[in-house]
Amino acid sequence: MRLSTNMMYELGMRGVQRPQTEQLQLQQQISAGRRVVKPSDDPIAAAGIVGLNQAKSVNTQYGLNAENAQSSLQLEVDALGDATRVLQDVKTLIVKAGNPGLQNQDRASIATEVEGLYNELLGIANRTDGNGQYLFSGFQASTQPFAETTPGVVAFSGDEGQRLVQIGPQRRIAVGDSGVEVFQRAREGNGSFVPEPVPTNTGGGMVGPGIVRNAQAWNNPANSRDYTIQFDVSGATPPVTTYDIVDSTNNVSMLTGAAPAAGPYARVYKPGVAIDLQRQAGDPIATPFDAGIQVDISGAPLSGDKFTVRPADTKDVFSTVHDLVTRLKNGVAIGEAPKAIYQSGLNATSASLDRGLDQILTTRSAVGIRMQELDNVKLTTEDMNLHYEEDLSRLQDLDYAQALSTLAQKQFSLEAAQKSFVTVTSLKLFDFLR
Repeated sequence: MRLSTNMMYELGMRGVQRPQTEQLQLQQQISAGRRVVKPSDDPIAAAGIVGLNQAKSVNTQYGLNAENAQSSLQLEVDALGDATRVLQDVKTLIVKAGNPGLQNQDRASIATEVEGLYNELLGIANRTDGNGQYLFSGFQASTQPFAETTPGVVAFSGDEGQRLVQIGPQRRIAVGDSGVEVFQRAREGNGSFVPEPVPTNTGGGMVGPGIVRNAQAWNNPANSRDYTIQFDVSGATPPVTTYDIVDSTNNVSMLTGAAPAAGPYARVYKPGVAIDLQRQAGDPIATPFDAGIQVDISGAPLSGDKFTVRPADTKDVFSTVHDLVTRLKNGVAIGEAPKAIYQSGLNATSASLDRGLDQILTTRSAVGIRMQELDNVKLTTEDMNLHYEEDLSRLQDLDYAQALSTLAQKQFSLEAAQKSFVTVTSLKLFDFLR
């Protein structure tokens, strides 16, 4: 084979450039600390690296979403905690307002305190996060949720939606709660029914919140859940107080099965002993009945005094608190009957506030469960990122010992190629003709 001078130069240059290229590639890898600097270094590994980096980025975003969601929920927990404190302070003032030694000016002073708590509660319900988004407006985060239209009447301008944040491939979590659910859907009284004195009562009978003894009986469709307990006091010495239980929907005595008549009635009243709305021994009626509830009446009702029982309705905590303000400002007239009606109202307000507290605490518990899940999500994303880092390291990280050894070898090859190139290109026929 005949070798031309150009061919010798070309082959010699290739022998020098190849180890130079390989040496440069190794230098880039050592400088970057990675085995795969460009896709051509290892196409299969490069594809795996792209996929892992993408999965890691998505996983990291889930972690950031979880942190942001937890921050929002913490603000809600703080607001719910403040609302709980406010309602507990109102209940304390109810106990204070029930002191029989107070004068109306004392009650007016307590009303001022309660009014301040009412305004604070309204402010809590309108609280925002750090970005100016209202916590309890649902999807309408930029709309103030609550506004007082008339004293004690608060309108809701948000909606019942829950903003959701993606914290996993198949999981979204709520980062807020609708204010209408938190503040406006508590049931009044004991949550099932409300016993109330008739305003025209003349005696000192007071009524408490009562209890549901048999929920199935109370919720039975055949149960009217609308009753009146009426009293009669005999002229005997000592006087005997008796009572009747009337189904107000059809005006029939539950104790006799007939239309209500004048007293005395079938049952004897014992102050402080719960009145059970079911058939008892000694009742004239033969047909058993059971409304499933007990009503607590204390004090000394007089003839003609009545107490009604009706199903509990929903009532927002704002109106409950403001009703207390109104009751305290109105004061109490002289006499046993006004005092008894006043105290019965305080009892009813306290029971309604308990239901409002239950609603807030239920929401707070639900938020706590979500925050616990977010803690777990954060730990999971950290673990997943660690696994992704390990897989990326396996695919792209450089073995420095091997790389430096190979670089020394390539350096030796380059020097040998350079020397051989110099030697070959310096050989000329004229050097041997002397």
